Amino acid sequence: MKILMLTQWFQPEPVFKGLPFAEELMKRGHSVTVVTGYPYDNDGNIFPGYKISLLKRENMNGVEVIRVPIYPSHSHSIIGRIADYLSFSTSAAIIGSVVTKRPDVMYVYHPPATVGMAGLVLKTRHWIPMVYDIQDLWPDTLSATGMINKKIVLSIVDKFCKIIYKGASRIVVLSPGFKNKLVERGVPSDKIDVIYNWAMEDFSADGPEIADPLVESIFSGKFNIVFAGNLGRAQGLENVLSAAALLMHSHPNIQFVFVGGGIEETQLKNKAQELQLTNVKFLPWRTTEEMRIVYRLTDVLIVHLKDEPLFSITIPGKTQKSLSTKKPVLMVVRGDATELIKNANAGICAEPGNPEALAEAAKTLYNMPPPQREQLGLNGYQFYMNELRMTAGVDKFEKIFRKLTGKQ
Repeated sequence: MKILMLTQWFQPEPVFKGLPFAEELMKRGHSVTVVTGYPYDNDGNIFPGYKISLLKRENMNGVEVIRVPIYPSHSHSIIGRIADYLSFSTSAAIIGSVVTKRPDVMYVYHPPATVGMAGLVLKTRHWIPMVYDIQDLWPDTLSATGMINKKIVLSIVDKFCKIIYKGASRIVVLSPGFKNKLVERGVPSDKIDVIYNWAMEDFSADGPEIADPLVESIFSGKFNIVFAGNLGRAQGLENVLSAAALLMHSHPNIQFVFVGGGIEETQLKNKAQELQLTNVKFLPWRTTEEMRIVYRLTDVLIVHLKDEPLFSITIPGKTQKSLSTKKPVLMVVRGDATELIKNANAGICAEPGNPEALAEAAKTLYNMPPPQREQLGLNGYQFYMNELRMTAGVDKFEKIFRKLTGKQ
């Protein structure tokens, strides 16, 4: 099959359904063309080696990548975000319609939902089926993260999303809760497939030994509960700081380490300083290789989201990554994510928005015999390998693509 992949983000940005997904499809004998934007970091800076122009073609391990202009912004500014999202969808729709050859099927990655607009244009232009992969629900996410609060705007976004749902040939979601929510909104149940996400499969805890003196000095002699990833509004990480405050004197060996960055990073650091938290540390983003030592020295990985109704039906991508590292998981998310950890017997779950519950869960893991904690990590890894790894997910996508195209 000839597959067109439409996604605003792609490698070298750390996108798990980017290049690894395309490469796996290529291994199975398909050809893949990607329409995407120019890569940029959390500060809106274009990655080294790239410069925004009208069009850039790349060959990445046999995958044809077509980059179109984008206004890079990942700031608090709503105007900046809107410009970012609309600039890509407009470029992808106009330029993509001209430069792409007719594929057999198109895969569209959401977020943001505006990519769906470009998807519908390309679907109509090439007269092909479109598979729409929904990774977060709009307008729910916009409201839950505080990006947009005006009801009239949220209503417009909701209507816009329903147009995309209607135009998509198939819809893929990451959890049963997502599917139930879309059915409530009028999407036919038999149009929706649930495919659990996989992780970026570097299995970082198993890599070659490397040295990182800074990490080693911070982690040494402590029971390290690590949050690795985006420090954003949706994560609600002030709750972790409150739990740390409860534990600082009674259990000084329990340490919370944040590895990453995001729009809430400064606020979290200021709050930790205000509370004089000696058991909280911050590390900047690490490369994949550098993360190996982080995972190796980690005792528990924490997955955390705000206590919002939307998040009870999602499974954060950090869940799969955590399971793949053979570390026990402290899950602080309601609903589907908690059920997954319980089914895998891979860790401890705590009520979100409740620092006392989080502190108690941390103490339970700390007091647990090391072999028992290790077994939780191994349970999670085995569950990931059997149920959630990339090859299992790609099998399901390939089946959908074949059914829509009639090709083998």
